[in-house]
Amino acid sequence: MAQKKVSFDSDGLTLQGILHTPRGMKTGERRPAMLVLHGFGTSKDGATPLRTAAILEKLGYIVLRFDMRGCGESDGERAWILCQDQVRDTSNALTWLAKQAGVDGKRIGAFGHSFGAAVAVYTGGVDKRLAAVIGCGAWGDGVAKFREQHPTPAKWKKFINRLEEGRRHRRRTGKSLMIPRFEIVPIPMAQRKNLAGDWIKRFPAETAMSMMDFRANDVVANISPRPLLILHPSDDTTTPTSQAVGLFQNAKQPVDMYLVSGVDHFMFNDDHGIVADIMGDWLTRYLPVKKKAGRKK
Repeated sequence: MAQKKVSFDSDGLTLQGILHTPRGMKTGERRPAMLVLHGFGTSKDGATPLRTAAILEKLGYIVLRFDMRGCGESDGERAWILCQDQVRDTSNALTWLAKQAGVDGKRIGAFGHSFGAAVAVYTGGVDKRLAAVIGCGAWGDGVAKFREQHPTPAKWKKFINRLEEGRRHRRRTGKSLMIPRFEIVPIPMAQRKNLAGDWIKRFPAETAMSMMDFRANDVVANISPRPLLILHPSDDTTTPTSQAVGLFQNAKQPVDMYLVSGVDHFMFNDDHGIVADIMGDWLTRYLPVKKKAGRKK
């Protein structure tokens, strides 16, 4: 198995990535490929992107895991993270990957985790070049997601007031109000060890506003007739499980949803094999490494 550092352009910014090439590829052979999208303010080197890329590479896929703008080693203002920017980064990554040697440019899918899962689903809804989409711990409605993540009236009021404070701060100073990440997306202490070592600790209020306005539910139906897989913990302590159900209800066939017990938000970190098996079996069905032979006439 080979890995190499790569870079590509996205709206004039240079994004950094790692390209995985599976063992046993023959000269001239073309394989399907997968984009791996990291979570909120983390990077390509977090535990979930690393483990997912390793699983996909072992299954025989070419894999690109990369840092979104403003994250990890990529260009862009640090922590300035807007959902639609990440959608464009994903489409630009797809453009670059389709041109690489050994890649079947018409058979590229996207896997995303958490924030990256919402971005993967949204990108699949607006960019018809993606052949398949896997969302792991995704969300489809920013307002509803935040409402459940700040469940009491007092916590919700504090969160909304914080965003309004950000608007006033921008009008008054022309600068962003920086908000601690766990005020935006609460993560239980026990789960924080799963974040990448270079995770971002503070974000501009505009990032949270962008997430509030982001609704993958509005475009998820457009993925059809391409396949969609929704993976989610049956009791997710970070992204409400109801978000997976909402995506499933708004999607069109072919769509599969698995709610998995015994795992939390960072599913592949807790996984004892079932999540990887589900993903592998699903990919074999919808985006096989080797194209199925057509019927002989």
